[in-house]
Amino acid sequence: MRCPKCGCREDKVVDSRASREGATIRRRRECLACGHRFTTYEQVENRPLAVIKRDGRREPFSRDKLRNGISRACDKRPISPAAIEELVERLSGDLHNEFDGEVPATVIGERVMNELRGLDPVAYVRFASVYRRFEEATDFLQAVKHLEVPHDTATYRLPGF
Repeated sequence: MRCPKCGCREDKVVDSRASREGATIRRRRECLACGHRFTTYEQVENRPLAVIKRDGRREPFSRDKLRNGISRACDKRPISPAAIEELVERLSGDLHNEFDGEVPATVIGERVMNELRGLDPVAYVRFASVYRRFEEATDFLQAVKHLEVPHDTATYRLPGF
């Protein structure tokens, strides 16, 4: 591991602990040349996943692309970077667990919209406007009306009522 400050390859691990519900290992390191401390993360490498685009093309799944799309939707909203990273981790993990080699882009888009719907309504509408290619104001109105529909379709009677 190279020190981000001086580029030296000699370091020592100061602290190691499980992170992100055991999916990664967080290591605090100290450069032996300059004494700079930095953090690295170690995680299991998943088999490559390909995304099947709407036009039939295939491209490698990119966590960075997923993160960027979610971050743009959440821009200037009260959503922490940690919450965005947790969402990316969860979605990425679920996709790798459920799909063997290929996943349709529509599945990714719908899952992101479902997650954003519960996280922040404005971020949901922003993401939906790009994902669904809104062209008119009525498209935005329909997305906002969709927010008014309860997410859980089951209605349960409470005891005693």
